[in-house]
Amino acid sequence: MSGLLSAYETRKRILSQELSAQEYVSAILEKISKFDEQIHAYTSVQEDTALSQAKKIDKKVERGEKIGLLVGLPVAVKDNICTKGIPTTCSSRMLENFVPPYDATVVEKIRGEDGIIIGKTNMDEFAMGTSTETSFFGVTRNPWNTSYVAGGSSGGSAAATSIGETALSLGSDTGGSVRCPASFCSVVGLKPTYGLVSRYGLIAYANSLDQIGPIGRTVKDCALLLDAIAGYDPRDGTSVQSKGKYLASLSKNVDGKKIGVIDELFGSGIDSRISEHLHKEIQKLTDIGMDLEEISLPTLQYSLPAYYIIALSEASSNLARYDGVRYGLRAEDEGLDWKTSSSKTREIGFGHEVKRRIILGAYALSAGYYEQYYLKALKIRTLIREEFREALKKFDALVGPTMPVLPFKIGEKIEDPLEMYMCDIDTVPINLAGICAISVPCGFIEQLPVGLQIIGNAYSEKKILNIANAYEEETGYTKYKPQL
Repeated sequence: MSGLLSAYETRKRILSQELSAQEYVSAILEKISKFDEQIHAYTSVQEDTALSQAKKIDKKVERGEKIGLLVGLPVAVKDNICTKGIPTTCSSRMLENFVPPYDATVVEKIRGEDGIIIGKTNMDEFAMGTSTETSFFGVTRNPWNTSYVAGGSSGGSAAATSIGETALSLGSDTGGSVRCPASFCSVVGLKPTYGLVSRYGLIAYANSLDQIGPIGRTVKDCALLLDAIAGYDPRDGTSVQSKGKYLASLSKNVDGKKIGVIDELFGSGIDSRISEHLHKEIQKLTDIGMDLEEISLPTLQYSLPAYYIIALSEASSNLARYDGVRYGLRAEDEGLDWKTSSSKTREIGFGHEVKRRIILGAYALSAGYYEQYYLKALKIRTLIREEFREALKKFDALVGPTMPVLPFKIGEKIEDPLEMYMCDIDTVPINLAGICAISVPCGFIEQLPVGLQIIGNAYSEKKILNIANAYEEETGYTKYKPQL
């Protein structure tokens, strides 16, 4: 296991002209050519455009012109985030040939900060999955062991970042889809507070839960990308102003920070090896000046069923737009009425997992079941939000495992949806509460990565980034990278 240059360090070298953007982008493209046939992190790569942009950025640096935060850094974008002129497929047959006429706000911001869109990354179809096995284009493999999954649904983004096929990447997190693959691939993944990053141009799964988040090799990398993408967007009514300066605010001084260790995140379903390992790692927080205390958040036991009722209900509504009429796939419909044609389009356009979630969501919203399921789930969501709010009045942050299991073998869980859904048990509460959380590498078990999850109150990204940064500096786990 050897280190890779972080985006933060690369940026400094490009600014000092020790390294040109063209050289760096060429090196990244060489790695994609070398590794991606095996890893399958990308659905498309923008080689010519990326090199052309790098050349323009080098000229700006040479002339001493004003340059952006992401100067010369390649950024891989999850394939459910719209990119003008570049296919955006959601890894689904339904959108196999869809090319958006506009950029998502986050993509606009990255380009405006002199970042380079290197390509689109593979994902679970319509972001519905925990392993990137439901992609129409095939599974993404874990760079640490290619027999294992990379996590999901942002598996391509995390895998590409882990193996060095990009400097930074974007994922989306509805119930853990940034943090899960970050944990499985030993990179840093941040789920921002709901509304901190604009969702304009993100193809919706569950609107009240979705959040775009950064993935990097280090905490500094995540802070750098968050600085570039956070902030108010008039095209997203849920977005808020950002105070920014996440990178500049990073500090190793966390003396006296009070950390709550959530008992329920170590509950039923967690691998005993992860529980033992995480408790040892969490104790290291005391070595850098923090105080630990175990706490109980009993309502979290209801978070998984509440999450899936809400998420699937919203998904069934959002995916109704794919009817073969307005855009996307259209089944051959000569002589067919609209209802039959639409049904046939959805039958061949969606994969098994997407169909399952549409059916379950439609059932939860149907007459006679709305109050029994969906309304109760919303009430539980409120209780979870209040429980976190009260706990975070006492503590600076809360901690626990990111994932209850180690990366599993490809094909091991895909035929058991319930077992796959259970993998989300430690991440979904944060999305229900709308608060922020970060997954940071915390070592290995049997040479497979493990992630530590640090949870903060709404808009306390600076606080959890500081804690994660101090832990990262103390342990050095982000220095290790996979060898293929």
